[in-house]
Amino acid sequence: MSGYLRQRGLDMQTHALGKRRGHARILMYSHDTMGLGHLRRCREIAHSFVEAASEVSVLILSGSPIIGSFDFRTRVDFVRIPGVIKLRNGDYTSLNPHLDIEDTLQLRESIIRHTAESFDPDLFIVDKEPWGLRGEVRSTLEMLKQRDTPLILGLRDVMDEPAALLPEWERKNVLPALEDLYDEVWVYGIKEICDPFEGMDMQASVQMKTRYTGYLRRRVPAVGTATPHLMMTEDPFILVTAGGGGDGEGLMDWILRAYEHDPDLPYPALLVLGPFMSQENQSDFMDRAAALDRVEVITFDSRIESMMSRAAGMVSMGGYNTFCEILSFDKRALIVPRTEPRLEQYIRAKRAEELGMISMLVDDGDRDPVEMAAALRRLPSQARPSERFQPEILGGLDKVNHLASRWLERTTANRERSTRNRA
Repeated sequence: MSGYLRQRGLDMQTHALGKRRGHARILMYSHDTMGLGHLRRCREIAHSFVEAASEVSVLILSGSPIIGSFDFRTRVDFVRIPGVIKLRNGDYTSLNPHLDIEDTLQLRESIIRHTAESFDPDLFIVDKEPWGLRGEVRSTLEMLKQRDTPLILGLRDVMDEPAALLPEWERKNVLPALEDLYDEVWVYGIKEICDPFEGMDMQASVQMKTRYTGYLRRRVPAVGTATPHLMMTEDPFILVTAGGGGDGEGLMDWILRAYEHDPDLPYPALLVLGPFMSQENQSDFMDRAAALDRVEVITFDSRIESMMSRAAGMVSMGGYNTFCEILSFDKRALIVPRTEPRLEQYIRAKRAEELGMISMLVDDGDRDPVEMAAALRRLPSQARPSERFQPEILGGLDKVNHLASRWLERTTANRERSTRNRA
């Protein structure tokens, strides 16, 4: 079977449906094609769950090929399902060259369902895709619904522009899942900044079950030590990150052009390319950086929060996780959002710029080094995000824990009632 389960004290052998047990179990699903956003969001929420309650265990179902590179807290574990890649045309292909996509999807669906049957969660949280990748979570959702397991859909603050999201959700037949299967929808943001349902005529029943949690606060990891890098001793510096890096070549090219044009920019730069950037682009950027005195390049660091906390400012594409990190570490930031195949990053960055929280440049293909250099020179005098928002917008983890605890209490009561009825 492709994939693996790393055990950390989770008893997967005792199927405890209808029996009283000493701890609650939360199952999380993240489809994870290529990228880090979904996995990192689920991991942060999972860690928050086990920190808040000593009798909670969390299992994450993930298709990320690099999930094993991350640290996980005690009572948080994962099942790796076979990986897939989303192509630029929207199709998918298997990461395993010996499996076609249909076989891979069938295997993923089977692992997801059998894991859920065995783990028997008290709460199931699905990230972003209501039916899962190509509907792979549908049978699991229906099975858990019959068991009266609470089902939660977690959404980031922006999905896409309504003109693109509505047809996609209609094609995927999403609304029946939101209306009939899911018990709650958690939006990891605040409506006043971004609303994933904006411009959509959402059913009243869906609106009533939607909870806006606030953004998810990030912290410097308490476990392990930060990976040493030469430039890390040279404060201050700016951190340039493209997340997973699969589509981050434009940002990195533009930054390098700016330093090649103007080597006396206010701060040295540390570029984190991302593990999914092509080898060809990685090699090219490393060669260009080697010719510059004040630019350093690395591929990936699983504890990038340590570097973020030390940076004088950040330049990024503005995905959900990076936006949370910019707010959490209160960093002056320049965002260069992706505009294809989704406008998610652009919509978030545009709104944040309007509120004075960040500055933004849009890559029009020209990548004028003078324009980027000017933006980097303005960064030191830019307002910090905390000067534009109240701290409570970062209360997402507290809110998520509160919401989860209510459902876990309900599930525990139902199990105890079922046990008494059997006695």
